[in-house]
This record gives sequence, structure tokens and C-alpha cells, in this order.
Amino acid sequence: MLENGTYWRNREIRRHVRVVDGEEAPTLILKNGTYLNMFTKQWLEANIWIVDDRIVYVGDKLPADSERTEIVDCTGKYLVPGYVEPHAHPYQLYNPEVLANHAARYGTTTLVNDNMLWLFSLNKKKAFSLLEEFCNQPVSMFWWARFDSQTMSQNEEELFNTEDILDWISHPAVVQGGELTCWPSLLAGDDRLLYWIQETKRHGKPVEGHFPGASEKTLTKMKLLGVDADHESMTGDEVIQRLQLGYQVGLRYSSIRPDLPRLLEDIVGSDLQAYDNLTMNTDGSTPAFYENGMMNQCVEIAIEKGVPVEEAYRMASYNAAKHIGMDEQLGSIAPGRLAHINILGDKRNPVPDSVLAKGKWMVREGEPQDHQTSIDWKQYGFGPLEFDWDVTEGELQFSTPVGLRMDNDVIMNPYAIDTDITLDTIPDNRPDAFLLLLDRNGKWRVNTTIKGFTQRLGALASSYSTTGDLVFIGKSKQDILLAWERLKAIGGGIVLVHQGEVLLEIPLALSGFMFDGTMTELIEKEKQLKSYLQEYGYEFGDPVYSIFFLSSTHLPYVRITPQGIVDVKKREILFPATMC
Repeated sequence: MLENGTYWRNREIRRHVRVVDGEEAPTLILKNGTYLNMFTKQWLEANIWIVDDRIVYVGDKLPADSERTEIVDCTGKYLVPGYVEPHAHPYQLYNPEVLANHAARYGTTTLVNDNMLWLFSLNKKKAFSLLEEFCNQPVSMFWWARFDSQTMSQNEEELFNTEDILDWISHPAVVQGGELTCWPSLLAGDDRLLYWIQETKRHGKPVEGHFPGASEKTLTKMKLLGVDADHESMTGDEVIQRLQLGYQVGLRYSSIRPDLPRLLEDIVGSDLQAYDNLTMNTDGSTPAFYENGMMNQCVEIAIEKGVPVEEAYRMASYNAAKHIGMDEQLGSIAPGRLAHINILGDKRNPVPDSVLAKGKWMVREGEPQDHQTSIDWKQYGFGPLEFDWDVTEGELQFSTPVGLRMDNDVIMNPYAIDTDITLDTIPDNRPDAFLLLLDRNGKWRVNTTIKGFTQRLGALASSYSTTGDLVFIGKSKQDILLAWERLKAIGGGIVLVHQGEVLLEIPLALSGFMFDGTMTELIEKEKQLKSYLQEYGYEFGDPVYSIFFLSSTHLPYVRITPQGIVDVKKREILFPATMC
């Protein structure tokens, strides 16, 4: 655990100095490698001495005593720091531990993560205990402190109160505040939110915004209010504007917003002279997007689009570490840093041959090394869901006159329903499908319809959602009831049913939200889910995010939330939830 700016106790630091003095031997030497110096932006030949998890020397010398030292000859190899993912949502069906181990196999050895799931699922004591466990993993796992729930929950004040927010902000594993999806409230005069931001800054931690399409005036006001960074640029001009205003700018390459190639083309075409305040991120993409790695994909795109090679690697490591105030521990190969190192066969190919995370081999000459999962999720209450109630035909009464029309994967507009939704089955020649958001404890429900998700699928049931409540979508009430039975039987997850046949089940055994298995298994199941949904009329590209964001009020224009159907811009409840 990071305490007072360092991971190491005084006795450990003294040992590191003795190694440099030749009084003790290092545990590992990477010999004759060519490494990227992040401070001079040069490729230099050096020997790198490592003691356990820390780099203690980088230079041309070798220790006098290396009899008990592992020595790896890196002649002809290129060494760069482990990549940093500065904006992860580590629970998009996968769980954080599985995601981190998978990402590390492709060179991403640090993740800065959303803490939202812990706020919804754990009390503060258990959440902080879990953060401690993640600190003991080979991959560095840091977190940000949310200031709002991204929806209109029924216990917002309980979840987000000053005492808890300040405790999160001050936690050593929490390195920033945000992301600030509730910024309209800040502009409207929410002084409690402004206080949280100022306290975050007082702790020396940045605040990340969420400003898609924001005007120059809005961006300026947000800077005055204390926001440091934004990852929502959609054009090269927006990137340049944010840079000129002093923002740290994240360039996104994600499953719903793969903007990076176009942004980089615009930036390189503008003859940008400084890349120091640019980072890249994958913004919590769905599992299959990570089949070939994480930040290595971003580096590869940057190099292909003409970003200088040295800058591409800095954007994926040092720039992010410096922004979160961790550049003395991360983001470079230099004395005193954690031994996060990628060994490349070619400087233009960011997929490493070997990967070190905190001095441990994650990949060795192309072979992934086994690291047993160590987090006991049951200890924290993450297990299969148990329901002591049932969904009946009584919950499947639809009469609301307004439905949700999907404009893309995540944007929805209201529409006037002109289909007979009192029937047990909506005909395939009608574009509507039933949509039900149901409280996880069966206490309330919101019934409406949705266009664009399916043309003919009988039913989808999901315990995976923004709020952790249950989502049902489909054309047939009988299929919805069967999907519920299967969802209940497997303890939560995603279930597809059509004409009385179960097509697919994705068990999410960790509280109905996260998969308890390998990333390879999950990627295959997500591919099957997408294939089935497209076959049955899903019109867009990322159905997992479509399901997840149904309740997310940081997106326009209408949402289905625990309080009811909401007009996001007006913050008005159009049709309230019904008590069951």
C-alpha cells in the first residue's frame, strides 16, 4: 500500500541503497537492453537492476555480486515502462482481477479504476479492505472517487454524503476525483459538490470531467471550478481546444467510442508540437474489445497514425502517471520506480515478448505465467444472487404512453407508443419491444417499451445494469417469465430466450454483475450474445453497453431509472416507478 508517497519501508529503502553500493545483490538484472528514457525521450542502452518490485539502478554498470541474481540478456530488445490505463471501468461483465491479469499479458500493468460498483455493493470498511487486497496484486490498481451515481437512484443522499466522499478522497489508493458526470449540478450552484472538488485538490489529486460537446465557455467555467482533465473530445479541434485551456486530455478508443484513430489523424495533421498533456484510454470496453489487449492497441494506433514513437509510449505510460501524481513510482524506467517493464522485440510493435509487473513475470518470452486468483469474493459478499420473490404476470402490465427509441448504442429519445402493448406478444412487424426495469428486491417496477433493441427476440433478462436492478426486454411476456426463471436459477447474469427455448446464458456469479471465470471464456460468451442479438434485430454495435446505460442519466435524452422514466435535460420524472 502506498503510504506517505512511498511503497517501501525505511529498512527496504536502505537495502536498495546497499545493493547500489555492492553490499547486497539485486534479485533481477535486465542486461544490455535498449530502454526508452521518458525524460530525454531517447533510446539508451543500459543494465537495469531490480530488487523484488523496485528498479534500483539504470546504467552501464553490473554489480560485483550477482551469484544469486537472475540475469536476463536483453540484447536486441527494447524496454518500455508498463502501460497505464488511466480510465478503466473494471466490471463490464468481467471482474477487476481477471481484467487486470488479462491486460498485463499485453503490457498494461497499471489501471486507474472507477469505484462505482463498490459504492453500490459494499460498505466503506469492506470496500477499503478490498482496495488493500488489490494493492497486493502484481498489477497496480488505483481508483477514483465518484461524486454521483450517474442515475436517479432512490438512495442518492445515502450513497453520496460528505463524510464518505472525503474518506474516499483521502484513501492512498484513490488518485483522483470524478469522473464528473454531474457537472450540470455544479454549474447550477451545488456548493457541496464544489466543496468535494476543492477537498480533492487539497489532497493533491486531480479531478476528471465528463464534458461531451461542451462549449469553450463551459470548459472555461469547469477549469475555474477545479476540473483538471477530460476524456470526451470527439474531434481533433476539441482536443486542441482542451489542451489550450490547460486540460489533461484523454483520447478514447473504446467499444462504443473508437475515436482514437480519427482524433490522432486530426492531431497529427494539425502539426501539434507537444504531446505531454495527452493520454489514451479504453474507457471500460466490453470483453471482446480486449481480446488482443488493452493499451498496446492504443500505442499501435498512435504509431500507425504518425505520432512519434517516443510520444506514443509516453502517452500510454509517463503522461498518465504524471497526471495522477504517481510519476515517482510509475511510468518510467528509472531508479526508484516500480518494476513495471515491457520487453519488446521491435520498438514499433507494442505487444511485449515479456512483461514484468512489480518485478514478477506476467509473460516470459511469449508464455503467460500462471498467477492464481487470490481475492476471495465471497468474503466481500459477492456471490450468486438469491431471490425470495417471483416475477408474475402482474409485473408485466404495460400501459405507459411513452417509450424509449434508441438512436445509437446508448442515446435514447422518447416516442409516442402507437402499438397495442396490452397483448401478450408484440408482433414482429411492430418495432417495439417490452421494457421492464425491476427492483432487485422486487419492491418497484418501471414498465415501458423500447425501439431499436430487437425486432423479434422473445426475451432478454439481465441483472447487469447501471443500478444493479433487473432489466427485461422482449416481444413475448411468456418468454420474459421463462428468462426470469433461468436468471433466478443461475443466480444472476444475462439470459436470452426465444419461443420457449433458452438460447444463451451468461452467469454472473459475483452479485449478478461480474463473471467468475476466465477472460477467454467471457469473451466467447459476449461474442455469442452479440451474434444472437444482431440476428434478432439489434441495430447497433455494443449491446452490453446498451443494457448497462439504460438508466444512466449522464446521457441524453430520456432514461428508465429507479425513480421512473426521466427527461434527462429537465431532470423531470415523466412517469414514476410503480410500487409492486
